[in-house]
Amino acid sequence: MLLVGLGAVSTTTIAGVLAIRKGFAKPIGSLTQMGTVRLGKRTEGRSPKIGDVVPLSSLDDLVFGGWDIFNDDCYAAARTAGVIEPALLEKVRPDLEKIRPWPSVFDQRYVKRLDGPNVKKGKNKRDLAEQVMADIRRFQDEHKLDRLVMVWCGSTEVFMTEAEAHASMKNFERALEDNDPAIPSSMVYAYAAIRMGIPYANAAPNLTADIPALVELAAHTKSPLAGKDLKTGQTLIKTIVAPGLKARLIGVKGWYSTNILGNRDGEVLDDPESFKTKEESKKSVLDYILQPQLYPDLYENLCHVVRINYYPPRGDNKEGWDNIDLVGWLGYPMQLKINFLCRDSILAAPIVLDVALFLDLAKRANMHGIQEWLSFYFKSPVHAPGLYPEHDLFIQLMKLKNTLRYLKGEELITHLGREYYD
Repeated sequence: MLLVGLGAVSTTTIAGVLAIRKGFAKPIGSLTQMGTVRLGKRTEGRSPKIGDVVPLSSLDDLVFGGWDIFNDDCYAAARTAGVIEPALLEKVRPDLEKIRPWPSVFDQRYVKRLDGPNVKKGKNKRDLAEQVMADIRRFQDEHKLDRLVMVWCGSTEVFMTEAEAHASMKNFERALEDNDPAIPSSMVYAYAAIRMGIPYANAAPNLTADIPALVELAAHTKSPLAGKDLKTGQTLIKTIVAPGLKARLIGVKGWYSTNILGNRDGEVLDDPESFKTKEESKKSVLDYILQPQLYPDLYENLCHVVRINYYPPRGDNKEGWDNIDLVGWLGYPMQLKINFLCRDSILAAPIVLDVALFLDLAKRANMHGIQEWLSFYFKSPVHAPGLYPEHDLFIQLMKLKNTLRYLKGEELITHLGREYYD
């Protein structure tokens, strides 16, 4: 697993896998490790674990490496992040200390609130991409690895939209040579991975691999793609609650969401340009789930507000607070209030693991390009042009499990249920 950014999310993922391997903890929150999938009819009683249905890589097979703008090894970085209890961290300390970050591709124009000393230098962005590929080859040779997966776990970059540089691989590679500002650091990593045929996932809301040029390259190199922006705290709750409200045709007049967090992610999002990227990711969810164009009386004039507040005393302990103004039968007003006190990286780590293992599976199954069946894990699921993204968590899970059934050669489940009564 190649992780871009060895901060709170990455170190929590790595330390968690090491602790689970040694029997110190359980992989709670991980579908690949604890989830089951029903095969056949309900009357057959077949619900094996996902790992017994498809050939997922074992946790014992995983080797970790990555890049960061700070020099700290993974143990020191995990201590700084303050997510995992020190007593548990000490049990995996020797293995964590062996993982040191490689110099990172970083440009402060794209993440204005961060800076660090462990940064690559090169004549242009093409040179930096070649340096990333050299890091990958060296890591693969050193550990005698058969396969690789890259996950961007770095910070949220400033808001960007598609430009001419993103329209084709010819344009993109010229832009790399020309140091075009339309190519942020995350795209340099994505290009390096996809160029080498490595599956790539974007855990942040940045515009990265979801551009025509890199989708074109992924088709050529047979690289699976997934993203973007891990669905962890508040948005996870939205994609659980909103489908239920819509299913019962309960109107929503307003949805006010605010977040308090104090980790590095919160510091980065304190910059308005980075917040804009995150805001677009978080706000699009309700539009697609509630479908106001189909239900104008219920959702057309929805007032949706999203706020993120950087509050250092909270560290990685995030609080997501939602106030939802509802409209019921005969137009009567109601309210729903949700207060989710969660651990951002604790929710993200099992997703990073699952996405990496499922992308590796996709590569071995020759499923390249956009993997929409992994939308379950993301706030802004990448999708084919002309399609709207599926945000309903329960539909997403059905798509994921049906994909596993398809890979196994099992009958897909439609939930029609008539066969039990005919």
